[in-house]
Amino acid sequence: MVGEIEAAGEFATGALLGRAFEPHAGEGHGGGILCLNCGTALAGPHCHRCGQSGHVHRSLGAIGHEILHGVAHFEGKLWRTLPLLVWRPGELTRRYVEGERARFVSPMALFLFSIFAMFAVFSWAGISAPSEINTGSAATHIETAREGMLAERKDLVAARDTRAPGDPKRLRSEKRIAELDRVIAELPVVSKEADTHNNFNVTTRYSGWAPLDHGIEKWNKNPALMLYKLQSSSYKFSWLLIPLSLPFLWLLFAWRREFRLYDHTVFITYSIAFMSLLFIAVTIAGVLGLDSAILVPVALLIPIVHIARQLRQAYGLGWFSTIVRTAILGFFIIIVATLFLVILIALGMS
Repeated sequence: MVGEIEAAGEFATGALLGRAFEPHAGEGHGGGILCLNCGTALAGPHCHRCGQSGHVHRSLGAIGHEILHGVAHFEGKLWRTLPLLVWRPGELTRRYVEGERARFVSPMALFLFSIFAMFAVFSWAGISAPSEINTGSAATHIETAREGMLAERKDLVAARDTRAPGDPKRLRSEKRIAELDRVIAELPVVSKEADTHNNFNVTTRYSGWAPLDHGIEKWNKNPALMLYKLQSSSYKFSWLLIPLSLPFLWLLFAWRREFRLYDHTVFITYSIAFMSLLFIAVTIAGVLGLDSAILVPVALLIPIVHIARQLRQAYGLGWFSTIVRTAILGFFIIIVATLFLVILIALGMS
Protein backbone atom coordinates (compact mmCIF):
# COMPACT_ATOMS: atom_id res chain seq x y z
CA MET A 1 0.00 0.00 0.00
CA VAL A 2 2.85 2.35 0.85
CA GLY A 3 4.44 1.70 -2.54
CA GLU A 4 1.22 2.58 -4.35
CA ILE A 5 0.85 5.84 -2.38
CA GLU A 6 4.46 6.79 -3.10
CA ALA A 7 3.98 5.96 -6.78
CA ALA A 8 0.87 8.16 -7.01
CA GLY A 9 2.76 10.99 -5.32
CA GLU A 10 5.66 10.66 -7.75
CA PHE A 11 3.31 10.71 -10.75
CA ALA A 12 1.58 13.88 -9.50
CA THR A 13 4.91 15.53 -8.71
CA GLY A 14 6.25 14.65 -12.14
CA ALA A 15 3.22 16.11 -13.89
CA LEU A 16 3.37 19.32 -11.84
CA LEU A 17 7.12 19.73 -12.36
CA GLY A 18 6.70 19.05 -16.04
CA ARG A 19 3.95 21.64 -16.17
CA ALA A 20 6.21 24.14 -14.43
CA PHE A 21 8.68 23.78 -17.29
CA GLU A 22 5.97 23.73 -19.94
CA PRO A 23 5.21 27.03 -21.71
CA HIS A 24 1.57 28.13 -21.54
CA ALA A 25 -0.13 28.47 -24.90
CA GLY A 26 -3.78 28.75 -25.89
CA GLU A 27 -5.18 28.04 -22.43
CA GLY A 28 -6.03 31.41 -20.89
CA HIS A 29 -9.23 32.67 -19.29
CA GLY A 30 -11.15 35.82 -19.86
CA GLY A 31 -9.84 38.72 -17.82
CA GLY A 32 -10.64 42.15 -16.46
CA ILE A 33 -9.92 45.53 -17.95
CA LEU A 34 -6.44 46.11 -16.50
CA CYS A 35 -3.63 43.71 -15.73
CA LEU A 36 -3.42 43.34 -11.96
CA ASN A 37 0.34 42.92 -12.16
CA CYS A 38 1.49 45.89 -14.28
CA GLY A 39 -1.72 47.88 -14.94
CA THR A 40 -1.63 47.50 -18.73
CA ALA A 41 -4.99 47.46 -20.52
CA LEU A 42 -5.82 43.88 -21.48
CA ALA A 43 -6.47 43.03 -25.10
CA GLY A 44 -6.96 39.31 -24.49
CA PRO A 45 -6.81 36.63 -21.79
CA HIS A 46 -3.17 37.47 -21.02
CA CYS A 47 -1.29 40.73 -20.60
CA HIS A 48 0.74 41.43 -23.71
CA ARG A 49 3.31 43.32 -21.63
CA CYS A 50 4.12 41.03 -18.66
CA GLY A 51 2.34 37.81 -19.68
CA GLN A 52 0.20 37.40 -16.56
CA SER A 53 -3.23 35.82 -16.95
CA GLY A 54 -6.12 38.25 -16.74
CA HIS A 55 -8.11 35.85 -14.55
CA VAL A 56 -6.68 35.67 -11.01
CA HIS A 57 -8.02 33.25 -8.40
CA ARG A 58 -8.28 34.29 -4.76
CA SER A 59 -9.82 31.42 -2.84
CA LEU A 60 -8.63 28.29 -1.04
CA GLY A 61 -10.41 26.07 -3.55
CA ALA A 62 -8.44 27.77 -6.32
CA ILE A 63 -5.28 25.99 -5.11
CA GLY A 64 -6.71 22.61 -6.03
CA HIS A 65 -8.15 24.08 -9.22
CA GLU A 66 -4.71 25.32 -10.28
CA ILE A 67 -3.18 21.89 -9.65
CA LEU A 68 -5.86 20.07 -11.65
CA HIS A 69 -5.79 22.75 -14.34
CA GLY A 70 -2.03 22.52 -14.77
CA VAL A 71 -1.98 18.72 -14.78
CA ALA A 72 -4.93 18.48 -17.16
CA HIS A 73 -3.35 20.84 -19.69
CA PHE A 74 -0.03 19.02 -19.34
CA GLU A 75 -1.75 15.69 -19.99
CA GLY A 76 -3.59 17.16 -22.96
CA LYS A 77 -0.29 17.99 -24.62
CA LEU A 78 1.16 14.70 -23.45
CA TRP A 79 -1.29 12.63 -25.48
CA ARG A 80 -0.44 14.63 -28.60
CA THR A 81 3.28 14.16 -27.96
CA LEU A 82 3.53 10.49 -27.01
CA PRO A 83 2.44 8.95 -30.35
CA LEU A 84 5.09 10.95 -32.21
CA LEU A 85 7.70 10.25 -29.53
CA VAL A 86 7.11 6.52 -29.86
CA TRP A 87 6.74 6.11 -33.62
CA ARG A 88 8.19 9.24 -35.24
CA PRO A 89 10.64 10.66 -32.67
CA GLY A 90 12.78 12.40 -35.27
CA GLU A 91 9.77 14.21 -36.70
CA LEU A 92 8.80 15.35 -33.20
CA THR A 93 12.37 16.58 -32.64
CA ARG A 94 12.50 18.43 -35.96
CA ARG A 95 9.06 20.02 -35.57
CA TYR A 96 9.87 21.25 -32.07
CA VAL A 97 13.24 22.65 -33.13
CA GLU A 98 11.70 24.43 -36.10
CA GLY A 99 9.22 26.22 -33.82
CA GLU A 100 6.07 24.08 -33.54
CA ARG A 101 6.01 24.06 -29.76
CA ALA A 102 2.58 24.98 -28.38
CA ARG A 103 1.16 21.65 -29.56
CA PHE A 104 3.73 19.41 -27.85
CA VAL A 105 5.18 18.89 -24.40
CA SER A 106 8.60 20.51 -24.26
CA PRO A 107 11.62 18.17 -24.03
CA MET A 108 12.58 19.18 -20.49
CA ALA A 109 9.02 18.94 -19.20
CA LEU A 110 8.63 15.47 -20.70
CA PHE A 111 12.04 14.47 -19.35
CA LEU A 112 11.07 15.50 -15.80
CA PHE A 113 7.70 13.79 -16.02
CA SER A 114 9.17 10.54 -17.37
CA ILE A 115 11.93 10.40 -14.75
CA PHE A 116 9.47 10.93 -11.89
CA ALA A 117 7.06 8.44 -13.44
CA MET A 118 9.82 5.85 -13.88
CA PHE A 119 10.86 5.98 -10.23
CA ALA A 120 7.20 5.95 -9.22
CA VAL A 121 6.74 2.68 -11.10
CA PHE A 122 9.96 1.30 -9.62
CA SER A 123 8.60 2.12 -6.16
CA TRP A 124 5.27 0.48 -6.98
CA ALA A 125 7.03 -2.62 -8.35
CA GLY A 126 9.26 -2.88 -5.29
CA ILE A 127 12.49 -2.27 -7.19
CA SER A 128 14.95 -0.76 -4.74
CA ALA A 129 18.37 -1.24 -3.21
CA PRO A 130 18.58 -4.13 -0.68
CA SER A 131 18.18 -3.00 2.91
CA GLU A 132 20.84 -5.37 4.24
CA ILE A 133 24.06 -6.67 2.72
CA ASN A 134 26.28 -8.84 4.86
CA THR A 135 29.90 -8.42 3.94
CA GLY A 136 33.23 -8.26 5.72
CA SER A 137 35.60 -5.37 5.39
CA ALA A 138 37.99 -5.25 2.47
CA ALA A 139 40.88 -5.13 4.93
CA THR A 140 39.76 -8.47 6.41
CA HIS A 141 39.53 -10.06 2.95
CA ILE A 142 42.99 -8.81 2.02
CA GLU A 143 44.57 -10.09 5.21
CA THR A 144 42.79 -13.45 4.90
CA ALA A 145 44.07 -13.87 1.35
CA ARG A 146 47.59 -12.86 2.41
CA GLU A 147 47.61 -15.37 5.30
CA GLY A 148 46.34 -18.14 3.03
CA MET A 149 49.04 -17.54 0.44
CA LEU A 150 51.76 -17.31 3.10
CA ALA A 151 50.62 -20.65 4.56
CA GLU A 152 50.67 -22.23 1.08
CA ARG A 153 54.15 -20.82 0.45
CA LYS A 154 55.42 -22.28 3.73
CA ASP A 155 54.17 -25.75 2.76
CA LEU A 156 55.68 -25.45 -0.71
CA VAL A 157 59.08 -24.46 0.70
CA ALA A 158 59.03 -27.46 3.03
CA ALA A 159 58.07 -29.78 0.15
CA ARG A 160 60.72 -28.26 -2.14
CA ASP A 161 63.50 -28.79 0.36
CA THR A 162 62.79 -32.53 0.40
CA ARG A 163 63.42 -32.80 -3.36
CA ALA A 164 66.77 -33.06 -5.07
CA PRO A 165 67.91 -30.24 -7.41
CA GLY A 166 66.58 -30.78 -10.90
CA ASP A 167 63.59 -32.84 -9.71
CA PRO A 168 60.50 -31.85 -11.78
CA LYS A 169 58.38 -31.61 -8.63
CA ARG A 170 60.96 -29.29 -7.06
CA LEU A 171 60.90 -27.09 -10.18
CA ARG A 172 57.07 -26.91 -10.04
CA SER A 173 57.23 -25.94 -6.37
CA GLU A 174 59.78 -23.21 -7.09
CA LYS A 175 57.62 -21.86 -9.91
CA ARG A 176 54.57 -21.73 -7.65
CA ILE A 177 56.57 -20.08 -4.86
CA ALA A 178 57.75 -17.36 -7.26
CA GLU A 179 54.18 -16.79 -8.39
CA LEU A 180 52.95 -16.49 -4.80
CA ASP A 181 55.76 -14.04 -3.97
CA ARG A 182 54.67 -11.85 -6.90
CA VAL A 183 50.98 -11.87 -5.89
CA ILE A 184 51.74 -11.21 -2.22
CA ALA A 185 53.98 -8.26 -3.17
CA GLU A 186 51.14 -6.75 -5.24
CA LEU A 187 48.55 -6.93 -2.45
CA PRO A 188 47.75 -3.46 -1.00
CA VAL A 189 49.33 -2.68 2.32
CA VAL A 190 46.63 -2.44 4.98
CA SER A 191 47.30 -0.15 7.90
CA LYS A 192 44.97 0.13 10.87
CA GLU A 193 46.39 3.44 12.02
CA ALA A 194 44.03 6.41 11.99
CA ASP A 195 44.91 9.09 9.46
CA THR A 196 43.38 12.48 8.80
CA HIS A 197 44.10 14.16 5.48
CA ASN A 198 42.18 16.97 3.81
CA ASN A 199 39.25 16.45 6.23
CA PHE A 200 39.03 12.72 5.37
CA ASN A 201 39.29 10.45 8.42
CA VAL A 202 40.84 7.13 7.36
CA THR A 203 41.39 4.16 9.66
CA THR A 204 42.44 1.66 6.96
CA ARG A 205 44.83 2.45 4.14
CA TYR A 206 44.18 0.70 0.85
CA SER A 207 45.57 2.97 -1.86
CA GLY A 208 47.35 5.66 0.12
CA TRP A 209 44.99 8.34 -1.25
CA ALA A 210 42.87 9.47 1.70
CA PRO A 211 39.69 10.50 -0.22
CA LEU A 212 39.55 7.15 -2.04
CA ASP A 213 40.31 5.18 1.12
CA HIS A 214 37.61 7.13 2.96
CA GLY A 215 35.07 6.22 0.27
CA ILE A 216 36.07 2.53 0.30
CA GLU A 217 35.60 2.46 4.06
CA LYS A 218 32.10 3.90 3.70
CA TRP A 219 31.16 1.21 1.17
CA ASN A 220 32.60 -1.51 3.41
CA LYS A 221 30.86 -0.33 6.57
CA ASN A 222 27.37 -0.02 5.08
CA PRO A 223 27.07 -1.20 1.47
CA ALA A 224 23.26 -1.24 1.63
CA LEU A 225 23.19 2.46 2.54
CA MET A 226 25.65 3.27 -0.22
CA LEU A 227 23.54 1.39 -2.80
CA TYR A 228 20.49 3.32 -1.63
CA LYS A 229 22.42 6.59 -2.00
CA LEU A 230 23.52 5.49 -5.48
CA GLN A 231 19.89 4.82 -6.46
CA SER A 232 18.77 8.14 -4.98
CA SER A 233 21.57 10.02 -6.74
CA SER A 234 20.69 8.48 -10.09
CA TYR A 235 17.20 9.90 -9.59
CA LYS A 236 18.33 13.36 -8.52
CA PHE A 237 21.19 13.76 -10.98
CA SER A 238 19.61 12.11 -14.04
CA TRP A 239 19.71 15.52 -15.75
CA LEU A 240 23.51 15.11 -15.96
CA LEU A 241 22.91 12.63 -18.80
CA ILE A 242 21.98 15.54 -21.05
CA PRO A 243 25.23 17.60 -20.82
CA LEU A 244 27.30 14.40 -20.73
CA SER A 245 25.72 13.20 -23.98
CA LEU A 246 25.80 16.52 -25.81
CA PRO A 247 29.52 16.55 -26.86
CA PHE A 248 29.29 13.02 -28.24
CA LEU A 249 26.20 13.70 -30.34
CA TRP A 250 27.79 16.94 -31.57
CA LEU A 251 30.80 14.92 -32.79
CA LEU A 252 28.53 12.95 -35.12
CA PHE A 253 27.50 16.18 -36.91
CA ALA A 254 30.43 18.50 -36.18
CA TRP A 255 30.79 19.45 -39.86
CA ARG A 256 27.05 20.04 -40.37
CA ARG A 257 26.68 23.75 -39.56
CA GLU A 258 22.90 23.70 -39.97
CA PHE A 259 22.56 21.65 -36.76
CA ARG A 260 23.16 23.57 -33.55
CA LEU A 261 23.76 22.51 -29.98
CA TYR A 262 20.13 23.35 -29.20
CA ASP A 263 18.98 20.84 -31.83
CA HIS A 264 21.17 18.12 -30.32
CA THR A 265 19.91 18.93 -26.82
CA VAL A 266 16.29 18.54 -27.91
CA PHE A 267 17.20 15.22 -29.56
CA ILE A 268 18.93 13.93 -26.41
CA THR A 269 16.22 15.05 -24.01
CA TYR A 270 13.38 13.51 -26.01
CA SER A 271 15.42 10.32 -26.44
CA ILE A 272 16.11 9.96 -22.70
CA ALA A 273 12.43 10.64 -21.98
CA PHE A 274 11.45 7.81 -24.33
CA MET A 275 13.94 5.42 -22.71
CA SER A 276 12.49 6.24 -19.29
CA LEU A 277 8.98 5.52 -20.57
CA LEU A 278 10.26 2.28 -22.09
CA PHE A 279 11.66 1.24 -18.70
CA ILE A 280 8.22 1.94 -17.25
CA ALA A 281 6.54 -0.30 -19.84
CA VAL A 282 9.10 -3.08 -19.35
CA THR A 283 8.74 -2.94 -15.55
CA ILE A 284 4.94 -3.10 -15.70
CA ALA A 285 5.11 -5.96 -18.22
CA GLY A 286 7.45 -7.84 -15.90
CA VAL A 287 5.16 -7.32 -12.92
CA LEU A 288 2.23 -8.59 -14.98
CA GLY A 289 4.16 -11.77 -15.67
CA LEU A 290 5.38 -11.40 -19.24
CA ASP A 291 7.99 -14.03 -20.06
CA SER A 292 11.51 -12.62 -19.68
CA ALA A 293 12.60 -14.63 -22.73
CA ILE A 294 10.41 -12.27 -24.77
CA LEU A 295 10.74 -9.15 -22.64
CA VAL A 296 14.56 -8.93 -22.51
CA PRO A 297 15.23 -9.15 -26.30
CA VAL A 298 12.45 -6.67 -27.01
CA ALA A 299 13.77 -4.28 -24.34
CA LEU A 300 17.24 -4.44 -25.91
CA LEU A 301 16.08 -4.10 -29.52
CA ILE A 302 13.59 -1.23 -29.16
CA PRO A 303 16.16 1.40 -28.01
CA ILE A 304 18.41 0.65 -31.01
CA VAL A 305 15.51 0.92 -33.47
CA HIS A 306 14.20 4.08 -31.79
CA ILE A 307 17.58 5.84 -31.87
CA ALA A 308 18.04 4.92 -35.54
CA ARG A 309 14.59 6.24 -36.47
CA GLN A 310 15.11 9.44 -34.51
CA LEU A 311 18.49 10.05 -36.15
CA ARG A 312 17.17 9.42 -39.64
CA GLN A 313 14.03 11.56 -39.24
CA ALA A 314 15.57 14.43 -37.24
CA TYR A 315 18.71 14.88 -39.34
CA GLY A 316 17.44 13.73 -42.74
CA LEU A 317 19.95 10.89 -43.08
CA GLY A 318 20.09 8.01 -45.51
CA TRP A 319 19.87 4.44 -44.24
CA PHE A 320 23.62 3.74 -44.51
CA SER A 321 24.53 6.94 -42.66
CA THR A 322 21.86 6.15 -40.07
CA ILE A 323 23.23 2.67 -39.40
CA VAL A 324 26.81 3.91 -39.07
CA ARG A 325 25.87 6.77 -36.76
CA THR A 326 23.63 4.51 -34.67
CA ALA A 327 26.52 2.08 -34.14
CA ILE A 328 28.87 4.90 -33.15
CA LEU A 329 26.24 6.46 -30.90
CA GLY A 330 25.76 3.10 -29.19
CA PHE A 331 29.45 3.11 -28.30
CA PHE A 332 29.14 6.70 -27.07
CA ILE A 333 26.16 5.74 -24.90
CA ILE A 334 28.29 3.15 -23.12
CA ILE A 335 30.90 5.85 -22.41
CA VAL A 336 28.24 8.28 -21.13
CA ALA A 337 26.66 5.62 -18.90
CA THR A 338 30.09 4.77 -17.47
CA LEU A 339 30.89 8.43 -16.78
CA PHE A 340 27.49 8.90 -15.15
CA LEU A 341 28.03 5.86 -12.91
CA VAL A 342 31.51 7.04 -11.92
CA ILE A 343 30.11 10.46 -10.99
CA LEU A 344 27.36 8.86 -8.88
CA ILE A 345 29.85 6.62 -7.08
CA ALA A 346 32.15 9.58 -6.45
CA LEU A 347 29.24 11.58 -5.05
CA GLY A 348 28.32 8.70 -2.76
CA MET A 349 31.87 8.19 -1.57
CA SER A 350 32.33 11.86 -0.80
